[in-house]
Amino acid sequence: MADMLVQLFKLPPLQPEIDKMAAIGITIRRPIGPENYAVIEWIKKYFPNSLWAAEAENAFFNSPKTIYIALREGEKGSEMLGFACWDATVKNFFGPTGVKECERGKGIGRALLLACLHGMKENGYAYGIIGSPGPIEFYRKNCGGTMIEDSGESVYKGMFNGKIL
Repeated sequence: MADMLVQLFKLPPLQPEIDKMAAIGITIRRPIGPENYAVIEWIKKYFPNSLWAAEAENAFFNSPKTIYIALREGEKGSEMLGFACWDATVKNFFGPTGVKECERGKGIGRALLLACLHGMKENGYAYGIIGSPGPIEFYRKNCGGTMIEDSGESVYKGMFNGKIL
């Protein structure tokens, strides 16, 4: 699948999305170091057939961290609803990202996307790449992503798959 390109200097503002989330009791923020294990375990639980946990763990080691999480505070503590990363596998790439299935459609994915893209811009990038995007229309609508022609070969080509021969 081809990749998408986002012009980071043309992003919609982030603060209105943060405010929308706050209005429904959701916080979008970068996690702190001690949350690493809990965040990675959450990703493994809700996205078990992916490499996302390993990629997200890489984002914790960047400085500043290149991961955002969505949380809802409740009587029993914080409930994680989603996450998004950039610079997790290769520089200048957005992803992985995921929102708990029962929480989709509330704007959480958009808020996480824009938080990361604004983070990329703050880190000096003019453009961001969305590698092998699943929901193409989501990215077109929410950040102006456009397809990159002839970008079908994956950065994961030749990756060690864990099988020991």
